[in-house]
Amino acid sequence: MKKSSMIAISLLASACLAAVADDAFEVNWVQPESPAPAPDPDAGPVDETPQRWFVELSNAPLGDNGSTAALQTEKQTFRAAARNAGLRYIENYAFDNLFNGFSVTVSRAQLGTLARMPGVKAIYPVETIAPPEPLPGGGAPELYTALAMTGADVAQNSLGLDGRGVRVAVMDTGIDIDHPAFGGGGVNGATAFPSARVATGYDFVGDAFNADATSPSYNPVPTPDARPDDCAGHGTHVAGIIGADGALKGVAPKVTFGAYRVFGCEGSTTADIMLAAMERALSDRMQVLNMSIGAAYQWPEYPTAKAASRLVNKGVVVVASAGNSGATGMYSLGAPSVGDKVISVASFDNTAVRLPAFSVSPDDRKVGFSAATSAPPPPSSGTAVLARTGTTASTADACSALPANSLAGKAALIRRGTCSFYIKAANAQAAGAAAVVLYNNAAGFITPTVAGTPSINIPVVAISMDDGALLDGRIAAGPTQLTWGPFQASVPNPTGGLISSFSSWGLSPDLQLKPEIGAPGGSIYSTIPLELGGYGSMSGTSMASPHVAGAVALLLQAAPRTAAGAVRTILENSAQPKLWSGNPGLGFLEPVQRQGSGMLRIDNAVLSTTRIEPANLSLGESQAGPQTRTLVLDNRGRRAVTYTLSSVNGLTTGPSTYTPSFFSNGASVAFSRSTITVPPSTALGVAVTVTPPPTLASTAGGLYGGFVVATPDDGSPVLRVPFAGYIGDYQARQVLVPTAFGFPWLAKLSGANYVNQPSGATYTMTGNDVPFFLIHFEHQSQKVRMTVRDADSGKSWHRALQTEWMGRNSTPTGFFAFTWDGTTVAGNKTYTVPNGRYTVELEVLKALGDAENPAHWETWTSPVITVNR
Repeated sequence: MKKSSMIAISLLASACLAAVADDAFEVNWVQPESPAPAPDPDAGPVDETPQRWFVELSNAPLGDNGSTAALQTEKQTFRAAARNAGLRYIENYAFDNLFNGFSVTVSRAQLGTLARMPGVKAIYPVETIAPPEPLPGGGAPELYTALAMTGADVAQNSLGLDGRGVRVAVMDTGIDIDHPAFGGGGVNGATAFPSARVATGYDFVGDAFNADATSPSYNPVPTPDARPDDCAGHGTHVAGIIGADGALKGVAPKVTFGAYRVFGCEGSTTADIMLAAMERALSDRMQVLNMSIGAAYQWPEYPTAKAASRLVNKGVVVVASAGNSGATGMYSLGAPSVGDKVISVASFDNTAVRLPAFSVSPDDRKVGFSAATSAPPPPSSGTAVLARTGTTASTADACSALPANSLAGKAALIRRGTCSFYIKAANAQAAGAAAVVLYNNAAGFITPTVAGTPSINIPVVAISMDDGALLDGRIAAGPTQLTWGPFQASVPNPTGGLISSFSSWGLSPDLQLKPEIGAPGGSIYSTIPLELGGYGSMSGTSMASPHVAGAVALLLQAAPRTAAGAVRTILENSAQPKLWSGNPGLGFLEPVQRQGSGMLRIDNAVLSTTRIEPANLSLGESQAGPQTRTLVLDNRGRRAVTYTLSSVNGLTTGPSTYTPSFFSNGASVAFSRSTITVPPSTALGVAVTVTPPPTLASTAGGLYGGFVVATPDDGSPVLRVPFAGYIGDYQARQVLVPTAFGFPWLAKLSGANYVNQPSGATYTMTGNDVPFFLIHFEHQSQKVRMTVRDADSGKSWHRALQTEWMGRNSTPTGFFAFTWDGTTVAGNKTYTVPNGRYTVELEVLKALGDAENPAHWETWTSPVITVNR
């Protein structure tokens, strides 16, 4: 965000665009089998204002051919001006290569002062970023199901590719250098660093670092170290997917690693530390950078996103996870993946899941489970009779009190639904149960929580719907026993090959098609540090991104001269779209704004000799009408190939940000010719005209998308180009949507709490006794400015704040707190307003809006602010 005092945005988009009634056209609304998780609109207000900020200065960084001398002079000028202005801040990092500026810590009351400092081009929040937690479970080391999903097994076994000679950077929690999968000597090996496999890197933070202010172990002070070893697990898991070589083999098992540690042993990191690591990876001459971390709801202008695109310009292929914010709705992608030249990766669920298991009689069948949180862990041995809590499946939900001692010493089989997991477990416990086995009432796996008062003191585990039905049938047929033990089960995943529920939604706020591609990320078994067990399962787009990074290494091994900017095109062209996760049986494709081009297929990417550019079509707002673009088919093979052109739609999504709705109404696509023969070493163009779906009342403000399909006549891989666009007028989308708490507020800060001042208030302008403006952003905005006016005469006292590239709030009840310190600026001159009565006018320019068009701005005027110093 430019010159800002805030962070993000959230919520619905207005459907009252220039739309026609639904009954004018057929509206094909489709329902998912199970509703997706969504934020609670009735939750309490959430303050999402940061305390740490990027400060961007005016000159170009070295990555854009800036001057070292000019950058140094500019930084010294800022520091001197800050001292003269009385700005109290902590300088955390100074950047020159991929970003020109600083990261600083400053009080909320001085944000306005920071934003108005001479030479400041923009300020952006330094987001706090947490890695996903590992799923429970372990087992024999295998990654083969995920590798088979992407064609990496074919690339290794049939094409002879292993990533040898390619340098891949992993920015994460570090890598366990002692792990045999990376050439280490084992737990007692004390492998030297650098090693043959982990050849370079740096620890930017140290073991104790934790940027999560809500954590008991909060410690935001980094203690850098030369050895980027891993004590948290996430980075080793990511590195294993990319290139483990041992009992488990990754996508590219012979790559050379650079390890850039940005997390401590637990907790979060910050975006400025990420940026410092990106600059180090550039200086270390890495060819590929994987970042399985990011800051959600951002613009491509966010510092880590801009820095990542500059890395691509310097020849580094940058791969980043799209984010795990799928439950927060549309436009939830994270930076750096939202960067213009970054490969943004969505997550698909693995086709199989390796879980801890118990066995059941009479055939000792192994049933995989997930242990519930807030309950004792399952025992390592022992046997119990398995019992139902009702006579039929419909009465076996245990939502009502059960007869005393009816489950004494038994393991209770209980179906999900009707009431909370805690109530079910508490009722079973009160009836004497020794354990509870919950089974799902829909496809997929669950990891329930049974937190409550009084606490649950018996083990609780969860199994799949199919396994629950099997056990229910066995109990009905006769006595059935459950045996605990050190068992494992490789369980077919009912959602395998479908988009993961946590995977973030696009598009980017500038309506660019994001994410670009997907890979397995749900339930991936890989390496973890030896002291944590050596191998384990995790889920997240964090696990999808390294599949693509490893695939890039295979591609660069096969074609070493491939330009960094061309890699994304090759991967997108060869990907395979997948069915809608909401109800795959209907045959619809997952929305493009969530899966991008589809599932990675590295074997097809290597084998294909034709590229289609551009790799995707971002079509903007449908109010502009049909869009005609030229696709260029570049045949780099030795034979002519004839391609037949066609198209297929993905599902359309409705206008709501937090609770997406789905429609089969899609675009129509026409071609200037239906077939095209491309001679060898020749590039030919074809015109493609995409007519958006009609702007209906139910879909206005939604997103549509699909795929152009080029089918060759020689049996070579099918090529695709995804397209996507916005339905209606993007600038009709409301940003300052009223919430249940009545934001925007003029507020006072009382301790740690804000107090609304709807009738106005008096401020001494000392310390934190300054006006706070609590604003809820339902969508990303292009510019935010605040102007001070005399409350009685209307005279303008100039600008209090101007910022650009605002993100959105993450929840329907989230807000950002802007401040005013009693000064304003016009040009390069700063004014201190005298004591008196004032109002502050907040103006928000909508995404992609025209600053000269009043209809593209939203405004709010504050209650009267009395300045009484």
